[in-house]
Amino acid sequence: MRRSVSKVLPQLLRSNAAASSPAIQQIGFKLHLVRAFADDTNLKRTALYEFHVAHGGKMVPFAGWSMPIQYKDSIMDSTKWCREHASLFDVAHMCGLSLTGKDAVQFLEGLVTGDIAGLADGTGSLSVFTNERGGIIDDTVITKVSANDIYLVVNAGCREKDLEHIGKHLDAAKAKGMDVTMTIHDDRGLLALQGPSAMPVLQKMTQFDLSKFYFGMFAKFDIKGVPCWVTRTGYTGEDGFELSIPNSGMNTIAEALVADSEVRLAGLGPRDSLRLEAGLCLYGNDLEQHITPIEAGLAWTVGKRRREKFDFLGGERIKQQLADGVPIRRRIKQQLADGVPIRRVGFISAGAPARQHSDITTPDGTVIGEVTSGAFSPCLKKNIAMGYINKPHDKAGTEVKLVVRGKANNAVVTKMPFVKTTYYKG
Repeated sequence: MRRSVSKVLPQLLRSNAAASSPAIQQIGFKLHLVRAFADDTNLKRTALYEFHVAHGGKMVPFAGWSMPIQYKDSIMDSTKWCREHASLFDVAHMCGLSLTGKDAVQFLEGLVTGDIAGLADGTGSLSVFTNERGGIIDDTVITKVSANDIYLVVNAGCREKDLEHIGKHLDAAKAKGMDVTMTIHDDRGLLALQGPSAMPVLQKMTQFDLSKFYFGMFAKFDIKGVPCWVTRTGYTGEDGFELSIPNSGMNTIAEALVADSEVRLAGLGPRDSLRLEAGLCLYGNDLEQHITPIEAGLAWTVGKRRREKFDFLGGERIKQQLADGVPIRRRIKQQLADGVPIRRVGFISAGAPARQHSDITTPDGTVIGEVTSGAFSPCLKKNIAMGYINKPHDKAGTEVKLVVRGKANNAVVTKMPFVKTTYYKG
């Protein structure tokens, strides 16, 4: 559900060595390549930039950063390797931040849908920031380190608007006398180690007992002598860890991890295919500010306790949607007007892979929805997609058409995730 790969700018891909990759041409991965940053000198770099270049990373502009799309192996092979072994992703372009103070939880609960107070110390969960209309500003993993210390990671492409949004409400909270402070962790990087071999590989490098460290948990411990903040989570559907590391220690840990024969480096390309196979949303494609969590199939992010008062931004609208049982998405072409109940679902299709904005139609050609993400699945060897569709066409097994470059290809509504998730829950 973290932002990784989005809108296509083919002219920039053609200017990069990655453009000639058969895997990219076959799978059709889409990059959020910002035109304003076509000049590499204007791009931000993570602490591992030189590491990526030395290891054969094919660097592309992404959300204002120079990031690897792939390494020496193809995107298809890299995707499958993660499902069978372990892959290491540099995700330091994302923004880590903390909210501290005795009123940190109360403050944050005014902005997100989750029950943060109800989290046990050292645990976390996915949540969403909402606007006054209940739309999703961003999705985020929120960890309650303690009652007075909340750690969040927000999407790279949403960093500026998220920080502005939080900052505006933080100023108002402080003016009311609330005790809460925001700290942005630009002095730290972020690595994601994902796959079935992630735990045995990482266990060799720490004395912390990972067998008792379950999905969603957070702890601070040393890895190769470097003090890290570790969350058992990820964006692939596999078991894994996200490691928040001081920038000075990023290279030490990255080199140690890739020295293990079970670990290979992976870039933006496989990251996108893995998250889609796992049925995870991508902000900017599957989630946007005009979509509420109920419309996006994320009603579970609205905590049970939060449903007593709905005392967060946009809560009244979300309360009404839950009461009516009618998710409504605005702006899915002219055929889906305001008030039409829809649902985010998955698809398996024939023909060419469907992409964002592809029409979803009935067999007779009536437009009933829109694809938000789509690609060829390296693991299933089938075209997969997700999108918003008009009820009652949302039931699994319903036959529809996905329109790709003017051609209507056969498709069937499919439950997500497309591949079985393997989160470590003890």
